Amino acid sequence: MALYLLRRVAVFIVSTAVAAVAVFAFMAVLPGDPAAIALGVNATPEAVAAKRAEFGTDRPLAVQFLAWVSGLPTGDFGLSYVSGDRIGPQIADRLGVTLWLVLFGMLIATVVAVPLGAAAAVRHRSVTGLILSGLSQVGVAIPAFLAGILLVFLFAVTWQVLPSGGYTPLAEDPVAWFQQLLLPALSLGLVQGAVLSRYVRSAVLDVLREDFIRTARAKGMGLYRALWRHGSRNAAIPVVTVLGLQLATLLVGAVVVERVFTLPGLGSLLLDGVANRDLLLVQDTVMVLVVAVLAINFLVDALYVVLDPRLRDLSPRGAR
Repeated sequence: MALYLLRRVAVFIVSTAVAAVAVFAFMAVLPGDPAAIALGVNATPEAVAAKRAEFGTDRPLAVQFLAWVSGLPTGDFGLSYVSGDRIGPQIADRLGVTLWLVLFGMLIATVVAVPLGAAAAVRHRSVTGLILSGLSQVGVAIPAFLAGILLVFLFAVTWQVLPSGGYTPLAEDPVAWFQQLLLPALSLGLVQGAVLSRYVRSAVLDVLREDFIRTARAKGMGLYRALWRHGSRNAAIPVVTVLGLQLATLLVGAVVVERVFTLPGLGSLLLDGVANRDLLLVQDTVMVLVVAVLAINFLVDALYVVLDPRLRDLSPRGAR
């Protein structure tokens, strides 16, 4: 088990290093001079040169990369090219909003997908199973931003029971905070829940065909009890893999959904940075999102050890 986790940690570290190089290289080749953009079209060459020295963009790319990447572990993300404010506190403030949105969305997706996917698998030969499968197909075809617009039309415009946007910090008003996060979380969670339910259905169907389920049924155990007692862990392994991918998808989807609901999260910060040509802010925000995705993949790999006992005794001899 320790060897397996050490390998996963090594993969995480190497992947993070490669991602940092890729993000920096991509931002470096983008057209436009941050100093010239910050000063405007009427800036003199002397002023642009002074601003480049202030930003540090006049140094060699290798020096710029080392200065940037060395500050990331300590939260030193540099100064914004546009506002001059420190980027780290901005990301920290926005990250909390995005994390709550993604966690609520994932919770909704799981609550929707697991029972519906399992029911669709158990009743796959009945009308109920066909209806559940059809509903999941419809949900897969709807993008998250369109689901958000439809939810706003129903709950905020037609029924007027939930706000259409805005954000109130949790410490100021927990009720308003929850109400303002509910619709964006639903728009993410329902769509991803439809996708996840397809994988749950497939995983449960595979488990239902296994001999140990038939043996348990032959001993008089009910179908749902046999599935829960003997098949849940086997069905959970592929579902956990998809859950990791779903979390990464939710992070990406939150970029658009935050804009639809005017939430001050990482997505809004990223889009504002792109609109203002604040390249360092965009670079830092993208790197945070990439590290979050890599961390999710690492946690999924660690969960495999819990779900699959065979990995706990993994050794070089066993791997061969």
